[in-house]
Amino acid sequence: MKLTVVPVTPFQQNCSIVVDEASNKAAVIDPGGDLERILAAVAQTGAELEKILLTHGHIDHVGAVGELVARTGLAVEGPQEEERFWLDRLDEQGRMFGFAQVPGFTPDRWLNDGDTVTVGETTLEVLHCPGHTPGHVVFFDRAGRLAWVGDVLFKGSIGRTDFPLGDHETLVRSIREKLFPLGDDVRFVPGHGPMSTFGEERASNPFVGGRYG
Repeated sequence: MKLTVVPVTPFQQNCSIVVDEASNKAAVIDPGGDLERILAAVAQTGAELEKILLTHGHIDHVGAVGELVARTGLAVEGPQEEERFWLDRLDEQGRMFGFAQVPGFTPDRWLNDGDTVTVGETTLEVLHCPGHTPGHVVFFDRAGRLAWVGDVLFKGSIGRTDFPLGDHETLVRSIREKLFPLGDDVRFVPGHGPMSTFGEERASNPFVGGRYG
């Protein structure tokens, strides 16, 4: 699988374009904004965009979804259904974080722990990892040893839990019980900032690693 990461919005959210090279089909993960930049990056891959995948409902991860759906008719898969809380409040989120008004949308498919999604001939596993938000999911390419973790885990940090329905203990449990067991060699794309590996975070992350791991 080929990966392109496009930082978008003033929050520099990592929007990912993933291409299954066998079929030349692609998905965009967390298109938070700057839609023209995302579409230009898709065009550079030469792949056919077939769906939108979402980790969670915060506006910097979903802000461009409604417009992208209106322009392309693409299906939206994810997050887990408890993210209705955030998706139903896109206008409120926009006012809170200084985003222009964005069109609302409803995912075509809500995802649950243990589900799978496909990008062309590639299968991604779905892990429900609440804590940052209640319906947050992670996508895992087991064969490629790569995960898209949204705002659950960062290089040297973890997601905020001071938003409504956030919970610190739940987030830490999601990381330790759902992500770290996938393997130290697994690389991950966080919602913001540089990539890392679960092994590096297990060893050194001050919130969930080292003596706390």
